Amino acid sequence: MTLQPEDVDEILAILDSTAYDELVLRTTRFAITLRRRDGGWTQQQEPLTEPTVADPAPPGHAPPAAAGPGDPAPDESGSGLLAVRAPLVGTFYRAPRPDADPFVQVGDRVEPDTVVGILETMKLMTSIPAGVAGRIVQILVANAQFAESGTVLMRVEAS
Repeated sequence: MTLQPEDVDEILAILDSTAYDELVLRTTRFAITLRRRDGGWTQQQEPLTEPTVADPAPPGHAPPAAAGPGDPAPDESGSGLLAVRAPLVGTFYRAPRPDADPFVQVGDRVEPDTVVGILETMKLMTSIPAGVAGRIVQILVANAQFAESGTVLMRVEAS
């Protein structure tokens, strides 16, 4: 299967409805990078001749479980609050764009699917949901700061 210009146009139409400025898509057949610059999109395509396989975690090093909507992570501080943790390593952003308001502030009410931030890893943006209904009590990682997998980003008082 070859990626056709119409396919790229369809992907760009979807991206135009989001706040993201970049998409990196890698399959076993191709890799494409799309970037929004000065109101337009640029693209870079790379056909792949061999399938690429992500490296598995080293033996005995399973990644920490991320809090999801059905499994909020208890905070080890003993405060009774729930922790919103970084699901992977990357740069944490509190807003969808540099000139936008943060997703949440201290005191905001959230639902399990409320996006509280984004984590950028290797040019891929991952939305971070609150994972629980409640109120943001503390934001521990500043905007544009690096976070390790499992780092507590925020604390939520469950409702």
